[in-house]
Amino acid sequence: MALTFTPFPDLGNACPEFKLPATDGKTYSLKDFPTGHPLVVMFICNHCPYVQAIEDRLIQLGQDLKKQNVSVVAICSNDAKSHPEDSFENLKKRAEEKSYPFVYLYDESQEVAHKFGAVCTPDFFVYDKNHKLAYRGRLDDSWKDASKVTKRELYEAVQTLIKDQKVSEEQTASMGCSIKWI
Repeated sequence: MALTFTPFPDLGNACPEFKLPATDGKTYSLKDFPTGHPLVVMFICNHCPYVQAIEDRLIQLGQDLKKQNVSVVAICSNDAKSHPEDSFENLKKRAEEKSYPFVYLYDESQEVAHKFGAVCTPDFFVYDKNHKLAYRGRLDDSWKDASKVTKRELYEAVQTLIKDQKVSEEQTASMGCSIKWI
């Protein structure tokens, strides 16, 4: 497990186009998430201990944002040959077991991860109502222990965008396992 931190974000960049299969049997592209509301894209996987530690908080985030018409999209781009836990079949099982309130996409070719510049799991991208990057930081201030969270940074960034305000450029990088490249 190689600990990786996200780089400083290129704020203002447009959300990259994508078209990927989802665990719900559908295929989604960027056009399925219309402008007018913020969009959260997170690169996660099944096997990463960093993702596992925050999984329940990701589910809560998805539930909270769904009520506010904010789309949350998860993408797994890990090589399933080296990490079978991250195979499409296992992603489907996990999403169903945990009742993920967000779309879970499979990026088998890893092309989408490269387009986004994703480097680790978890890696979070929050886009404003025009699908311009506004936040690329961590979920909250305590990845390891949910009881010690005092600030839900990603959630707060989305709330700022909902109010049509600019998110602070002072953002703390997310950290996690490096994406398992082919």
